[in-house]
Amino acid sequence: MSAKKLKDQDIMNLLIDTAINNGATSADCVLSRSRGVSITRRLGKDENIQRYEDFDTGLRVFVDNKISSISTNENSEKSLKEIAIKSVEMAKIAPEDEYSMIADKGLLKQFPINENICIDSFDTVEPSIEIIRDRASEVEDIALSVKGITNSDGADASWGEGETLLMTSNGFFGSSKKSNHSISVVVIAEKNGKMERDYDYSSKVYGDDLKDAKKIGREAAKKTLARMGAKKPVTGQYPVIFDPRVSRSIASHFASAINGSSIARKTSFLKDSLNDKIANDSVNLIDDPFLKRGLGSRLFDAEGLGTSKHNLIKNGILESWLLDLSTAKQLNVIPTANAKRGISGPPAPGTTNLILLPGEDTPENLIASINDGFYITDMIGSSVSMVTGDYSRGASGFWIKNGKLSYPITEATIAGNLRDMFKTLKPANDLDYSHTINCPTILIEGMTIAGN
Repeated sequence: MSAKKLKDQDIMNLLIDTAINNGATSADCVLSRSRGVSITRRLGKDENIQRYEDFDTGLRVFVDNKISSISTNENSEKSLKEIAIKSVEMAKIAPEDEYSMIADKGLLKQFPINENICIDSFDTVEPSIEIIRDRASEVEDIALSVKGITNSDGADASWGEGETLLMTSNGFFGSSKKSNHSISVVVIAEKNGKMERDYDYSSKVYGDDLKDAKKIGREAAKKTLARMGAKKPVTGQYPVIFDPRVSRSIASHFASAINGSSIARKTSFLKDSLNDKIANDSVNLIDDPFLKRGLGSRLFDAEGLGTSKHNLIKNGILESWLLDLSTAKQLNVIPTANAKRGISGPPAPGTTNLILLPGEDTPENLIASINDGFYITDMIGSSVSMVTGDYSRGASGFWIKNGKLSYPITEATIAGNLRDMFKTLKPANDLDYSHTINCPTILIEGMTIAGN
């Protein structure tokens, strides 16, 4: 006779109860179920089809200040009990960590979940494999039909959905469901023995919100052809404009520099800058977990605290760190409900929907204001120190001459210091809320560009 199949909430209760009954002082449990399909097509043929269905559970056990974490995909009562007991035994011999904890009942009441907010993060429509294939086919066909495009590096289309449940021994239980649809294509152009490639893509919670496949294909082709005949820039100090697809990396550096883990360890160049002016007046950075259909939206964090919108930088002034329970305790401040975690391992601070708010100028006006400068569309490699702020990356794009984009640029290196870059950063007005990190076109004055 087969063993009775446990429901998800029963699995979590069993793990936590067994841990507590065997000596744990507290515990929490994360359970995740996900499934999806992805197709890669190249030159009109399927190259790869993957269908996945995953189930994982993570248990974190505390014995006073000693902690262990363990993950499993088992779902039998016998195996789950054994895993919980083993986790307690592991915790007993672990080193002490005075800062890690689960949220107590008082803190859970202090950070309630706002059930009245609709983040609309789950699309109930599951596309057929034929629809997913058609998405990949259409985007590649359109890109290849553009004159000058000689080859394809493949088109991808995917759909996935998942549910994550969190339970703690202090009585919290919450679940969140997410979905994602995506399309992308990479194409190649060749001239005089030199090849260039570029891409375009779209990723959305709802399939109906995906960028039109024809537009994606044409944009990928246009970007690829524009790179033909690229040359190195002349070394010097110039203003630099970051296209939105690369400006997001600058916003992510802001987030890394104000992450509570770096602040607590004193490994951030902004560790002593709370309430100081760290950027110019036009810089406003927010973390918004309530963005409707946002890829990073959520109502509670990985420790069960109800989320809220935060002004991280307002008019250039740093107003808040990104904090979970542990880093908040280390810094002796209130947490910001920004904990994120995987199935195994402890939580850590992170962002939801990070947004660098737009300015007033159009990208065209920013470009028009520059006599000689660099418009960056792609970056490779990274040498960025969060300790000192020193910044250096490989880049390609277009040279700005007399207020207009002129010839393509390749094999350039841009360098500066994030502290100085933040102070001259100027955002344009073309913000698109299509990513977990959202940033408009930005201008940064006076960076070092190395080429010839």
